[in-house]
Amino acid sequence: MNQLQQKIYDRFVRYVAIDTTSDPLSTVTPTTASQMSFAHMLAQEMKTVGFTEVEVDEYGFVTGLLPANTDKKAPVIGLFAHMDTVCDYSGKDIRPQLHPNYDGGTLTINADKKMYLTPQTAPKLNLCIGDDIITADGNSLLAGDDKIGIATIMTLAEYLTQHPEIKHGPIKAAFTIDEETGTGIAYFNIEKFGADFAYTVDGSTLGDIDCGNFNADTVTLHIIGKTCHPGSAKGFMANPVRIAADIISSWPEDKLPETTEGEEGFVLFKDIEGGLDKVVVKGIVREHDLAKFENLKKMLEELVAEKRQKYPAAKIEVEFKKQYRNMREILKERPQAMELLEKALNENHVQYRLTQARGGTDGAQMSLRGLPTPNIFAGYENPHGPYEWISLGWVEKAFRVLESIVKDAVK
Repeated sequence: MNQLQQKIYDRFVRYVAIDTTSDPLSTVTPTTASQMSFAHMLAQEMKTVGFTEVEVDEYGFVTGLLPANTDKKAPVIGLFAHMDTVCDYSGKDIRPQLHPNYDGGTLTINADKKMYLTPQTAPKLNLCIGDDIITADGNSLLAGDDKIGIATIMTLAEYLTQHPEIKHGPIKAAFTIDEETGTGIAYFNIEKFGADFAYTVDGSTLGDIDCGNFNADTVTLHIIGKTCHPGSAKGFMANPVRIAADIISSWPEDKLPETTEGEEGFVLFKDIEGGLDKVVVKGIVREHDLAKFENLKKMLEELVAEKRQKYPAAKIEVEFKKQYRNMREILKERPQAMELLEKALNENHVQYRLTQARGGTDGAQMSLRGLPTPNIFAGYENPHGPYEWISLGWVEKAFRVLESIVKDAVK
Protein backbone atom coordinates (compact mmCIF):
# COMPACT_ATOMS: atom_id res chain seq x y z
CA MET A 1 0.00 0.00 0.00
CA ASN A 2 1.50 3.32 -1.02
CA GLN A 3 1.07 6.59 0.86
CA LEU A 4 -1.89 7.77 -1.20
CA GLN A 5 -3.76 4.50 -0.78
CA GLN A 6 -3.01 4.58 2.95
CA LYS A 7 -4.61 8.02 3.29
CA ILE A 8 -7.73 6.92 1.45
CA TYR A 9 -7.89 3.67 3.43
CA ASP A 10 -7.54 5.44 6.79
CA ARG A 11 -10.37 7.81 5.92
CA PHE A 12 -12.53 4.95 4.73
CA VAL A 13 -12.05 3.03 7.98
CA ARG A 14 -13.11 6.10 9.98
CA TYR A 15 -16.17 6.66 7.81
CA VAL A 16 -17.51 3.11 7.94
CA ALA A 17 -17.36 3.16 11.74
CA ILE A 18 -20.48 5.32 11.56
CA ASP A 19 -23.69 3.47 10.69
CA THR A 20 -25.52 5.59 8.10
CA THR A 21 -28.07 3.06 6.86
CA SER A 22 -30.97 4.82 5.16
CA ASP A 23 -34.61 3.83 5.75
CA PRO A 24 -36.98 3.55 2.78
CA LEU A 25 -39.99 3.52 5.12
CA SER A 26 -39.10 6.79 6.83
CA THR A 27 -41.16 9.91 6.14
CA VAL A 28 -38.47 12.41 7.14
CA THR A 29 -35.41 13.77 5.33
CA PRO A 30 -32.78 12.51 5.76
CA THR A 31 -34.40 9.19 6.50
CA THR A 32 -32.02 8.48 9.40
CA ALA A 33 -30.52 10.88 11.94
CA SER A 34 -27.10 9.24 11.63
CA GLN A 35 -26.72 10.69 8.14
CA MET A 36 -27.04 14.20 9.56
CA SER A 37 -24.46 13.43 12.25
CA PHE A 38 -22.08 12.07 9.62
CA ALA A 39 -22.68 15.16 7.49
CA HIS A 40 -21.50 17.45 10.27
CA MET A 41 -18.42 15.29 10.83
CA LEU A 42 -17.54 15.50 7.13
CA ALA A 43 -18.13 19.24 7.11
CA GLN A 44 -15.52 19.74 9.83
CA GLU A 45 -13.03 17.58 7.95
CA MET A 46 -13.67 19.45 4.70
CA LYS A 47 -12.52 22.66 6.35
CA THR A 48 -9.19 21.04 7.28
CA VAL A 49 -8.38 19.85 3.73
CA GLY A 50 -8.93 23.15 1.96
CA PHE A 51 -12.63 23.55 1.32
CA THR A 52 -14.30 26.92 1.88
CA GLU A 53 -17.98 27.85 1.99
CA VAL A 54 -18.66 24.53 3.75
CA GLU A 55 -22.31 24.06 4.60
CA VAL A 56 -24.69 21.39 5.87
CA ASP A 57 -28.19 22.33 4.74
CA GLU A 58 -31.50 21.52 6.39
CA TYR A 59 -31.73 18.18 4.58
CA GLY A 60 -28.22 17.00 5.43
CA PHE A 61 -26.41 17.70 2.15
CA VAL A 62 -22.78 18.70 2.74
CA THR A 63 -21.24 21.07 0.20
CA GLY A 64 -18.01 22.98 -0.10
CA LEU A 65 -15.79 24.83 -2.57
CA LEU A 66 -12.15 24.13 -3.29
CA PRO A 67 -11.17 27.52 -4.76
CA ALA A 68 -9.34 27.80 -8.07
CA ASN A 69 -5.58 28.34 -7.84
CA THR A 70 -5.19 29.77 -11.33
CA ASP A 71 -6.39 32.84 -13.19
CA LYS A 72 -7.08 30.78 -16.29
CA LYS A 73 -10.70 30.32 -17.20
CA ALA A 74 -12.03 26.95 -16.11
CA PRO A 75 -15.45 25.38 -15.57
CA VAL A 76 -16.83 24.73 -12.10
CA ILE A 77 -16.59 20.95 -11.66
CA GLY A 78 -18.77 19.11 -9.15
CA LEU A 79 -17.86 15.86 -7.38
CA PHE A 80 -20.51 13.77 -5.63
CA ALA A 81 -20.62 10.73 -3.35
CA HIS A 82 -23.42 9.57 -1.07
CA MET A 83 -23.29 9.12 2.70
CA ASP A 84 -25.98 6.49 3.23
CA THR A 85 -25.71 2.74 2.95
CA VAL A 86 -28.41 0.35 1.82
CA CYS A 87 -30.79 -1.23 4.33
CA ASP A 88 -30.62 -4.67 2.66
CA TYR A 89 -27.81 -5.77 4.98
CA SER A 90 -26.39 -4.54 8.27
CA GLY A 91 -24.30 -1.38 8.12
CA LYS A 92 -23.56 -1.48 11.86
CA ASP A 93 -20.22 -2.38 13.45
CA ILE A 94 -18.40 -2.63 10.13
CA ARG A 95 -14.93 -4.06 10.64
CA PRO A 96 -12.84 -3.77 7.48
CA GLN A 97 -10.22 -6.42 6.85
CA LEU A 98 -7.17 -5.64 4.73
CA HIS A 99 -5.77 -8.38 2.50
CA PRO A 100 -2.38 -7.08 1.25
CA ASN A 101 -0.85 -7.92 -2.11
CA TYR A 102 -3.57 -10.22 -3.42
CA ASP A 103 -1.96 -13.32 -4.98
CA GLY A 104 -4.88 -14.74 -6.93
CA GLY A 105 -6.02 -17.22 -4.30
CA THR A 106 -8.82 -17.41 -1.75
CA LEU A 107 -9.68 -14.47 0.51
CA THR A 108 -11.16 -15.37 3.88
CA ILE A 109 -13.99 -13.11 4.98
CA ASN A 110 -15.15 -15.22 7.92
CA ALA A 111 -13.79 -18.72 8.46
CA ASP A 112 -16.36 -19.60 11.13
CA LYS A 113 -19.17 -18.81 8.70
CA LYS A 114 -17.28 -20.37 5.80
CA MET A 115 -17.40 -17.11 3.88
CA TYR A 116 -14.72 -16.75 1.22
CA LEU A 117 -13.99 -14.89 -1.99
CA THR A 118 -12.33 -16.83 -4.79
CA PRO A 119 -11.60 -16.07 -8.44
CA GLN A 120 -14.46 -18.44 -9.21
CA THR A 121 -17.06 -16.68 -7.05
CA ALA A 122 -15.64 -13.21 -7.72
CA PRO A 123 -14.00 -13.38 -11.18
CA LYS A 124 -12.97 -9.72 -11.19
CA LEU A 125 -10.42 -10.51 -8.50
CA ASN A 126 -8.34 -11.82 -11.40
CA LEU A 127 -7.92 -8.18 -12.45
CA CYS A 128 -6.47 -7.24 -9.06
CA ILE A 129 -3.35 -9.38 -8.68
CA GLY A 130 -0.90 -7.46 -6.49
CA ASP A 131 -3.54 -5.04 -5.19
CA ASP A 132 -4.51 -4.60 -1.56
CA ILE A 133 -8.10 -5.82 -1.13
CA ILE A 134 -10.55 -4.71 1.57
CA THR A 135 -13.44 -6.87 2.79
CA ALA A 136 -15.75 -6.77 5.79
CA ASP A 137 -15.75 -9.55 8.41
CA GLY A 138 -18.90 -11.39 7.36
CA ASN A 139 -21.24 -9.65 9.80
CA SER A 140 -22.01 -6.54 7.77
CA LEU A 141 -21.68 -4.98 4.38
CA LEU A 142 -18.48 -3.04 3.71
CA ALA A 143 -19.98 0.35 2.72
CA GLY A 144 -17.61 0.81 -0.17
CA ASP A 145 -20.82 1.97 -1.80
CA ASP A 146 -20.17 4.81 -1.36
CA LYS A 147 -17.87 5.74 1.50
CA ILE A 148 -14.84 4.88 -0.60
CA GLY A 149 -16.11 7.57 -2.99
CA ILE A 150 -16.25 10.09 -0.15
CA ALA A 151 -12.74 9.13 0.99
CA THR A 152 -11.41 9.55 -2.55
CA ILE A 153 -12.91 13.01 -3.01
CA MET A 154 -11.73 14.18 0.42
CA THR A 155 -8.20 12.90 -0.23
CA LEU A 156 -8.14 14.55 -3.66
CA ALA A 157 -8.98 17.91 -2.10
CA GLU A 158 -6.24 17.47 0.50
CA TYR A 159 -3.75 16.47 -2.20
CA LEU A 160 -4.55 19.46 -4.41
CA THR A 161 -4.28 21.81 -1.43
CA GLN A 162 -0.86 20.37 -0.57
CA HIS A 163 0.32 20.58 -4.20
CA PRO A 164 -0.37 24.14 -5.39
CA GLU A 165 1.75 23.48 -8.47
CA ILE A 166 -1.20 21.44 -9.79
CA LYS A 167 -3.39 24.13 -11.31
CA HIS A 168 -7.14 23.66 -11.24
CA GLY A 169 -10.32 25.63 -11.49
CA PRO A 170 -13.08 25.81 -8.87
CA ILE A 171 -14.15 22.40 -7.58
CA LYS A 172 -17.44 21.91 -5.74
CA ALA A 173 -17.96 18.79 -3.62
CA ALA A 174 -21.26 17.43 -2.34
CA PHE A 175 -21.88 14.49 -0.04
CA THR A 176 -25.48 13.46 -0.43
CA ILE A 177 -28.23 11.71 1.51
CA ASP A 178 -30.62 8.84 0.85
CA GLU A 179 -29.20 7.73 -2.48
CA GLU A 180 -30.05 4.12 -1.71
CA THR A 181 -33.73 4.95 -1.16
CA GLY A 182 -33.82 7.07 -4.32
CA THR A 183 -35.46 9.93 -2.43
CA GLY A 184 -32.63 12.21 -1.38
CA ILE A 185 -31.37 13.95 -4.48
CA ALA A 186 -34.74 15.55 -5.23
CA TYR A 187 -34.02 17.94 -2.34
CA PHE A 188 -30.59 18.98 -3.63
CA ASN A 189 -30.31 22.63 -4.70
CA ILE A 190 -28.52 22.41 -8.06
CA GLU A 191 -28.75 26.13 -8.77
CA LYS A 192 -27.13 27.07 -5.47
CA PHE A 193 -24.44 24.43 -5.96
CA GLY A 194 -23.36 26.24 -9.10
CA ALA A 195 -21.37 23.59 -10.99
CA ASP A 196 -21.20 23.51 -14.79
CA PHE A 197 -21.08 19.71 -14.82
CA ALA A 198 -20.26 17.01 -12.29
CA TYR A 199 -19.32 13.40 -11.63
CA THR A 200 -20.72 10.92 -9.14
CA VAL A 201 -17.95 8.68 -7.78
CA ASP A 202 -20.26 5.73 -7.20
CA GLY A 203 -19.50 3.09 -9.81
CA SER A 204 -17.84 -0.24 -9.24
CA THR A 205 -15.34 -1.94 -11.57
CA LEU A 206 -12.22 -0.20 -12.84
CA GLY A 207 -13.14 1.47 -16.14
CA ASP A 208 -16.91 1.27 -15.80
CA ILE A 209 -18.49 4.61 -16.75
CA ASP A 210 -22.25 5.01 -16.48
CA CYS A 211 -23.22 7.57 -19.10
CA GLY A 212 -26.80 6.39 -19.51
CA ASN A 213 -29.57 4.77 -17.56
CA PHE A 214 -33.14 3.60 -17.79
CA ASN A 215 -36.09 5.73 -18.71
CA ALA A 216 -38.41 5.07 -15.78
CA ASP A 217 -42.09 5.36 -14.93
CA THR A 218 -44.23 3.83 -12.26
CA VAL A 219 -47.42 2.11 -13.37
CA THR A 220 -50.56 1.54 -11.31
CA LEU A 221 -53.51 -0.61 -12.34
CA HIS A 222 -56.82 0.19 -10.66
CA ILE A 223 -59.30 -2.67 -11.05
CA ILE A 224 -62.81 -2.17 -9.67
CA GLY A 225 -64.90 -5.29 -9.60
CA LYS A 226 -68.54 -6.17 -9.31
CA THR A 227 -69.27 -8.40 -6.38
CA CYS A 228 -72.15 -10.47 -5.06
CA HIS A 229 -72.74 -13.74 -3.24
CA PRO A 230 -70.64 -16.37 -5.05
CA GLY A 231 -73.60 -18.73 -5.10
CA SER A 232 -75.46 -16.43 -7.46
CA ALA A 233 -72.48 -14.87 -9.25
CA LYS A 234 -72.94 -16.35 -12.72
CA GLY A 235 -73.24 -13.65 -15.35
CA PHE A 236 -72.84 -10.90 -12.78
CA MET A 237 -69.58 -11.05 -10.80
CA ALA A 238 -66.38 -9.38 -12.00
CA ASN A 239 -63.58 -10.58 -9.73
CA PRO A 240 -60.72 -8.01 -9.67
CA VAL A 241 -58.34 -10.52 -8.06
CA ARG A 242 -58.72 -12.86 -11.02
CA ILE A 243 -58.54 -9.98 -13.50
CA ALA A 244 -55.29 -8.75 -11.97
CA ALA A 245 -53.83 -12.25 -12.19
CA ASP A 246 -54.93 -12.49 -15.82
CA ILE A 247 -53.28 -9.19 -16.75
CA ILE A 248 -50.02 -10.07 -15.00
CA SER A 249 -49.84 -13.58 -16.47
CA SER A 250 -50.62 -12.23 -19.96
CA TRP A 251 -47.63 -9.90 -20.00
CA PRO A 252 -44.90 -11.20 -22.37
CA GLU A 253 -42.35 -13.46 -20.69
CA ASP A 254 -39.47 -11.82 -22.56
CA LYS A 255 -40.22 -8.39 -21.09
CA LEU A 256 -39.70 -9.13 -17.40
CA PRO A 257 -36.70 -8.27 -15.18
CA GLU A 258 -35.79 -11.92 -14.77
CA THR A 259 -35.59 -12.49 -18.55
CA THR A 260 -33.81 -9.31 -19.69
CA GLU A 261 -30.29 -7.88 -19.54
CA GLY A 262 -28.12 -5.13 -20.99
CA GLU A 263 -30.28 -2.51 -22.64
CA GLU A 264 -33.42 -4.68 -22.79
CA GLY A 265 -36.45 -3.14 -21.12
CA PHE A 266 -39.09 -4.64 -18.88
CA VAL A 267 -42.21 -4.19 -16.79
CA LEU A 268 -42.09 -5.34 -13.18
CA PHE A 269 -45.35 -5.98 -11.35
CA LYS A 270 -44.14 -5.64 -7.78
CA ASP A 271 -47.09 -5.12 -5.47
CA ILE A 272 -50.73 -6.16 -5.36
CA GLU A 273 -53.36 -5.48 -2.73
CA GLY A 274 -57.12 -5.50 -2.46
CA GLY A 275 -60.06 -7.87 -2.51
CA LEU A 276 -63.31 -8.60 -4.32
CA ASP A 277 -64.34 -4.97 -4.55
CA LYS A 278 -61.07 -3.44 -5.76
CA VAL A 279 -57.48 -4.43 -6.52
CA VAL A 280 -54.50 -2.12 -7.01
CA VAL A 281 -51.43 -3.45 -8.82
CA LYS A 282 -48.24 -1.38 -8.65
CA GLY A 283 -45.24 -1.76 -10.90
CA ILE A 284 -42.45 -0.07 -12.80
CA VAL A 285 -41.58 0.36 -16.48
CA ARG A 286 -37.92 0.47 -17.52
CA GLU A 287 -36.25 0.86 -20.94
CA HIS A 288 -33.11 2.67 -22.15
CA ASP A 289 -34.41 3.67 -25.59
CA LEU A 290 -37.15 6.30 -25.35
CA ALA A 291 -39.13 5.04 -28.35
CA LYS A 292 -39.05 1.47 -27.01
CA PHE A 293 -39.99 2.83 -23.59
CA GLU A 294 -43.11 4.47 -24.99
CA ASN A 295 -43.88 1.27 -26.88
CA LEU A 296 -43.70 -0.77 -23.66
CA LYS A 297 -46.28 1.51 -22.09
CA LYS A 298 -48.43 1.29 -25.20
CA MET A 299 -48.25 -2.52 -25.06
CA LEU A 300 -49.49 -2.45 -21.47
CA GLU A 301 -52.32 -0.07 -22.37
CA GLU A 302 -53.33 -2.37 -25.23
CA LEU A 303 -53.29 -5.38 -22.90
CA VAL A 304 -55.54 -3.53 -20.47
CA ALA A 305 -57.88 -2.63 -23.35
CA GLU A 306 -58.15 -6.33 -24.25
CA LYS A 307 -59.05 -7.19 -20.67
CA ARG A 308 -61.71 -4.49 -20.61
CA GLN A 309 -63.37 -6.30 -23.51
CA LYS A 310 -62.99 -9.64 -21.75
CA TYR A 311 -64.38 -8.32 -18.43
CA PRO A 312 -66.98 -5.68 -19.38
CA ALA A 313 -68.50 -5.59 -15.89
CA ALA A 314 -65.22 -4.41 -14.35
CA LYS A 315 -63.57 -1.02 -14.52
CA ILE A 316 -59.84 -1.19 -15.32
CA GLU A 317 -57.65 1.91 -15.39
CA VAL A 318 -53.91 2.22 -15.99
CA GLU A 319 -51.90 5.17 -14.69
CA PHE A 320 -48.26 6.04 -15.46
CA LYS A 321 -46.16 8.50 -13.46
CA LYS A 322 -42.79 9.82 -14.58
CA GLN A 323 -39.79 8.96 -12.40
CA TYR A 324 -36.67 9.81 -14.42
CA ARG A 325 -35.28 9.71 -17.94
CA ASN A 326 -32.06 8.53 -19.59
CA MET A 327 -29.26 11.03 -19.11
CA ARG A 328 -27.56 9.83 -22.30
CA GLU A 329 -29.12 12.54 -24.46
CA ILE A 330 -28.27 15.28 -21.96
CA LEU A 331 -24.62 14.23 -21.94
CA LYS A 332 -24.58 14.27 -25.74
CA GLU A 333 -26.07 17.76 -25.85
CA ARG A 334 -23.53 19.06 -23.29
CA PRO A 335 -20.47 16.89 -23.94
CA GLN A 336 -17.75 18.60 -21.88
CA ALA A 337 -18.09 16.24 -18.89
CA MET A 338 -17.68 13.14 -21.03
CA GLU A 339 -14.92 14.65 -23.19
CA LEU A 340 -12.79 15.48 -20.15
CA LEU A 341 -13.54 12.12 -18.56
CA GLU A 342 -12.56 10.09 -21.62
CA LYS A 343 -9.37 12.12 -22.02
CA ALA A 344 -8.48 11.49 -18.37
CA LEU A 345 -9.14 7.77 -18.70
CA ASN A 346 -6.85 7.57 -21.72
CA GLU A 347 -4.13 9.57 -19.98
CA ASN A 348 -4.20 7.09 -17.10
CA HIS A 349 -4.24 4.05 -19.39
CA VAL A 350 -7.63 2.87 -18.14
CA GLN A 351 -9.49 0.58 -20.52
CA TYR A 352 -13.00 1.86 -20.08
CA ARG A 353 -16.53 0.79 -20.92
CA LEU A 354 -19.33 3.28 -21.51
CA THR A 355 -22.27 1.51 -19.93
CA GLN A 356 -26.00 2.04 -19.70
CA ALA A 357 -26.91 1.44 -16.07
CA ARG A 358 -29.83 -0.91 -15.45
CA GLY A 359 -31.15 1.47 -12.86
CA GLY A 360 -31.03 5.12 -11.98
CA THR A 361 -28.33 7.22 -10.37
CA ASP A 362 -28.28 10.53 -8.55
CA GLY A 363 -26.37 11.73 -11.58
CA ALA A 364 -29.21 10.77 -13.88
CA GLN A 365 -31.68 12.85 -11.91
CA MET A 366 -29.29 15.78 -11.72
CA SER A 367 -28.57 15.56 -15.45
CA LEU A 368 -32.25 15.85 -16.21
CA ARG A 369 -32.46 18.86 -13.90
CA GLY A 370 -29.70 20.64 -15.80
CA LEU A 371 -26.42 19.38 -14.29
CA PRO A 372 -24.74 16.81 -16.59
CA THR A 373 -23.37 14.13 -14.26
CA PRO A 374 -21.93 10.82 -15.48
CA ASN A 375 -20.96 8.18 -12.92
CA ILE A 376 -17.37 6.93 -12.66
CA PHE A 377 -16.00 3.81 -11.00
CA ALA A 378 -15.16 4.04 -7.29
CA GLY A 379 -13.43 0.67 -6.97
CA TYR A 380 -15.86 -1.57 -5.09
CA GLU A 381 -17.54 -4.84 -6.11
CA ASN A 382 -20.48 -6.96 -4.85
CA PRO A 383 -22.15 -4.06 -2.99
CA HIS A 384 -25.16 -4.36 -0.67
CA GLY A 385 -24.01 -7.50 1.08
CA PRO A 386 -21.30 -9.24 3.14
CA TYR A 387 -19.24 -10.25 0.08
CA GLU A 388 -18.52 -6.65 -0.93
CA TRP A 389 -14.86 -5.91 -1.62
CA ILE A 390 -12.65 -3.01 -2.68
CA SER A 391 -9.43 -2.91 -4.68
CA LEU A 392 -7.22 -0.08 -3.49
CA GLY A 393 -5.49 -0.23 -6.87
CA TRP A 394 -8.80 0.57 -8.54
CA VAL A 395 -9.46 3.32 -6.00
CA GLU A 396 -6.13 4.96 -6.78
CA LYS A 397 -6.99 4.87 -10.49
CA ALA A 398 -10.27 6.67 -9.75
CA PHE A 399 -8.30 9.28 -7.80
CA ARG A 400 -5.85 9.78 -10.69
CA VAL A 401 -8.66 10.09 -13.23
CA LEU A 402 -10.31 12.81 -11.13
CA GLU A 403 -6.96 14.56 -10.73
CA SER A 404 -6.49 14.55 -14.51
CA ILE A 405 -9.99 15.90 -15.09
CA VAL A 406 -9.50 18.95 -12.87
CA LYS A 407 -6.02 19.60 -14.34
CA ASP A 408 -7.11 19.21 -17.96
CA ALA A 409 -10.09 21.51 -17.46
CA VAL A 410 -7.76 24.54 -17.26
CA LYS A 411 -5.65 23.67 -20.29
